[in-house]
Parts: sequence; C-alpha cells; structure tokens
Amino acid sequence: MTRIAVTGGSGRLGRAVVRDLAQHGYDVVNLDLLPAPGDAPGDFVRVDLTDYGQTVQALTRIEDRYDRVDGVVHLAAVPAPGLVPNTTTFVNNLTATHHVFAAARAAGIRNVVWASSETVLGLPFDTPPPYIPVDEEYHPRPESSYSLAKTLEEEMAGQLCRWDPELKMVGLRFSNVMYPEDYAEFASFETDPRLRKWNLWGYIDARDGAQACRLGLELRATGREIFIIANADTVMSTPSADLAAQVFPGVEVRGEVRGTSTLLSIEKARRVLGYEPQHSWRDEVLPDGGA
Repeated sequence: MTRIAVTGGSGRLGRAVVRDLAQHGYDVVNLDLLPAPGDAPGDFVRVDLTDYGQTVQALTRIEDRYDRVDGVVHLAAVPAPGLVPNTTTFVNNLTATHHVFAAARAAGIRNVVWASSETVLGLPFDTPPPYIPVDEEYHPRPESSYSLAKTLEEEMAGQLCRWDPELKMVGLRFSNVMYPEDYAEFASFETDPRLRKWNLWGYIDARDGAQACRLGLELRATGREIFIIANADTVMSTPSADLAAQVFPGVEVRGEVRGTSTLLSIEKARRVLGYEPQHSWRDEVLPDGGA
C-alpha cells in the first residue's frame, strides 16, 4: 500500500482528498495544524509547515505512525486573499510550499501534487483575459499577493524539476471549491452575470478536485505539469457564449463553446490526466440535471 501525505487534509478540499485516496486503497496521513474530522480515515499528525524541521520529519518518519512517505499532495495554505494581511498570506504560503518541496526532495519523494490556483489566470479579470476559454498556454497574470505566491510556486516547481530530472511535480489550478450543500446558492447568481465573472463562472466540486489529485499522483511522467481543474459546466444557466459576449465583449472566443460548458478549459486535464468531472450542481438542485 502506497502512503500519501496530504498537507492541509483537514481543509475544505483536503477532507475530500483524504477520503478519496483512502477509498482507492492508499494509506493516508493528514499533516495539518487543524484536527482531522472525527470520521476521517488515516492518520493525523499536527505539523507546522512553516517550520522546516517539522516538515522534514513529517515526510520521513513519525514514531508509532509510519516510517516512510511515497507521495505528497500539498494543499495547506491560507486559502484565499483577504483573510489575513497581504504579506502574511504571501510569506506563509510560499514558505510552507518551499518547505514541502524541499523536504520531499530530502526524503527522496519524487511524486508531488500541489494546489496551485485559478487566480494565476488573471482573476478577478478586471483586465479581460486574452481569450476565452482560458487555458494553461498564456503566462500567469497574478493580481494579488495570494496569486503571486502561487505563480512563484509554479516557477519553483519548474526549477526543482530541472535540478532533478526524475522528479514529478503536478500543479493543479483549482477553481472555487464547492460541496453539494453550496449548490442551493447558485440560483442567486442568475440575477447578475457579473457577480461571478471574477472566475469566468467556474467552480470545482470537491469530489472532482479529489479525483484530480489522485490522477496527478498516478500520472506516469517526470517534470512539472500544470493543469486547470474545474467542473465541466459553469455555475450559470445562461449559455457560456452569451455570458462571454455580454461581460467580455471583444475578447476572442476560441473554438466552439457549447451550452453551459466551462470557460476554464479542462481539455489538457482530460487529455493528459484522464480527468472527467463526475459531479455537477445541476444534478443536485435541478430536475433531470437541468435537461
């Protein structure tokens, strides 16, 4: 059985990742400052990832718990801008990520998946995107301290993989994480399409986010790979092409945008990871899935 360390496994996405990995036969250890939910599978170790010594020990051996780690899913972070002062967000997130990346290398772990962010795409798109649907092909456009740290994490991963050609690092640019209980709110977005233009009306069901983490771990590759991870649809009932035309007039629409399909392109994740979202808000709150 492969042992996977999930940092931030008590968090919003982390809870789903820990459960998904355990359900698929992995031995999971949650490394977090916050206690694990009472029904969470696997082990829990309280770790401060801004302390490099703690991070190295957590990724090598914890007495009476485990004596090795085979892969890492790094999700721990201040999860969004504006929750704490800007510099606190930046320093905490970049420091913790550096410690996890460096400790993984020190421990001989060459399978690392981590949470990047849709924010590197230019959110909140006060400056319109270069084209729609957005994808991984244009250079990051961070607009906050949070996003700047995520951008630098991606660059750091690329350089570490250059140093070690056997290393695999998969960065997942997650959209806004949602659970089924959040979907009742989606109807309120219909009143004004600009309410959710900040991320092109995207979202990711936590269960599908967990799927992407597992597929990232299982990807047979070396080097750094970056993927946008969103659901296949938007949070809106309005057709996506109409939303783009109304809110971002003049922005090039590349290819055919059908129905309410996502404007955060997941084509690379589909092609390379085999990722395919299994959950939609429409199945939870609309009769016949909105058909």
